[in-house]
Amino acid sequence: MLYLFFFFFFFFFSPGLSSKGISVVLKKMPAACDSVLEDIEDIVSAQDPKPHDRQFVRKNVFPKVRKRSSQQNTQTDDDPPSDSIIPGVQKIWIRTWGCSHNNSDGEYMAGQLAAYGYKITDNSAEADLWLLNSCTVKNPAEDHFRNSIKKAQEGNKKVVLAGCVPQAQPRQDYLKGLSIIGVQQIDRVVEVVEETIKGHSVRLLGQKKDNGKRLGGARLDLPKIRKNPLIEIISINTGCLNACTYCKTKHARGDLASYPIEELVDRAKQSFQEGVCEIWLTSEDTGAYGRDIGTDLPTLLWKLVEVIPEGAMLRLGMTNPPYILEHLEEMAKILNHPRVYAFLHIPVQSASDSVLMDMKREYCVADFKRVVDFLKEKVPGITIATDIICGFPGETDEDFQETMKLVEQYRFPSLFINQFYPRPGTPAAKMHQVPAAVKKQRTKDLSQLFHSYNPYDHKVGERQRVLVTEESFDSNYYVAHNPFYEQVLVPKDPVLMGKMVEVNIYEAGKHFMKGQPVSDARVYTASITRPLAKGEVSGLTEIFRQTKEDSLEQHPTYHSSFNRAVDALDITDRNIPCAVHSQIPQFAA
Repeated sequence: MLYLFFFFFFFFFSPGLSSKGISVVLKKMPAACDSVLEDIEDIVSAQDPKPHDRQFVRKNVFPKVRKRSSQQNTQTDDDPPSDSIIPGVQKIWIRTWGCSHNNSDGEYMAGQLAAYGYKITDNSAEADLWLLNSCTVKNPAEDHFRNSIKKAQEGNKKVVLAGCVPQAQPRQDYLKGLSIIGVQQIDRVVEVVEETIKGHSVRLLGQKKDNGKRLGGARLDLPKIRKNPLIEIISINTGCLNACTYCKTKHARGDLASYPIEELVDRAKQSFQEGVCEIWLTSEDTGAYGRDIGTDLPTLLWKLVEVIPEGAMLRLGMTNPPYILEHLEEMAKILNHPRVYAFLHIPVQSASDSVLMDMKREYCVADFKRVVDFLKEKVPGITIATDIICGFPGETDEDFQETMKLVEQYRFPSLFINQFYPRPGTPAAKMHQVPAAVKKQRTKDLSQLFHSYNPYDHKVGERQRVLVTEESFDSNYYVAHNPFYEQVLVPKDPVLMGKMVEVNIYEAGKHFMKGQPVSDARVYTASITRPLAKGEVSGLTEIFRQTKEDSLEQHPTYHSSFNRAVDALDITDRNIPCAVHSQIPQFAA
């Protein structure tokens, strides 16, 4: 059988074997009666390869390597393991919607990221990560926010969300899987950004507390990049004491929590030492300041005016009528101070008491009129700005006509007209809604009334003292404000920026006046030191350094980026202990 096996093996697997060759093989094969071979190797001829030779030949045999697809290789190169990513080298684009409080938060987040080495860019296309700082007051603002998230995802950008929208409703479907930084957690933005760049989803939405007591938010001495180096926005408190039925911001900012007076005064001092010449005090309701910590707004303001340099100015933010009523006398004195703008933003929202009751505004129209009349009498020329909501649920034609009469009576120079939008989760969203066409018409009627008068025509020919701080939207003028915070456009002369100058008013429009600098008048420098360059990081104090160094010890991956950022900073003498400044591109607003 063994012989038959080898016969068939050579026959079938030796296609080149001739018939002659076969016969030769057959001749050599022993007969069945011959002696049996003792070993199978006895049938192998001397010319056949030995086992050692066969093993040697195998060295020339190479295994076939299967190539990976180019798509897989590209993905591997683009997405390295999270532990191989170096933090602090990426480009970040920041977009902020909403109020001055939100803008201040955006400035703080930009400053901290820049201080760690991240590059803040105004080019969204080149950014590696988008930081979107949202506003929840009205539907259109949230729509813009949602569309920006979609655009970022379509562009394969990393995304971090901030502001009132995700704080108020973090479980919305379009926020799933995205990193969120809460409104009181902005001092931890570096951590959230780093983890997001690594591919993780992080959410920090907690409240800051001290011994169980809620704080106003993150520290005020954090690094920041001011949108305008001449203007410092200081949030004096967060949240409010009201529970307005239409307000979504309450869900995000919560109840009143005020910063101590000492911290606010220190922040103002530092700002002036960095070249700031105008301070804005902001919050959801400045009039309620201090009620949670045993003080009040006038006490804070008197402390602040003590540190305002000559030529610099302070602007007070929005206050609701109930909390300003009990301080009218003191507020009038403060608003007459030469370094405080005679300006106050007092929202009325409606001139109908029944509508105000449905809104839970906690005042009546008579209260609002009392505040306005008193301040107009005691602070000559004061600018009163107000807000009005058109088409609140249940508002009748008679209610709306009362609002029209109020505007006709006071002819507010600054009026913010808002068509009502039901915000999800608010009591007003469940009320009987005014038809959309009616809301739209009322908004149109009120707007026409507002544009029917010109509040500044009588000021043409006046000589006014103005502080120049901004550039106009069309870039044709510089923007200044007179003592009543009325907008005055002046020639675009770089010498005027940041200066207090006297101008002659030669033209008036609906929202502005135009002034020509008086040739023989003194141009006064409002800042006590050279302002920071646009996009420069401010406020990197020793306290911030120590806190972050402690963090670095726990997170060694921070070291390279942090040290590189600090080494690159230009330490200049601005009479600021341990102040550090760095050239950083301006971020989007």
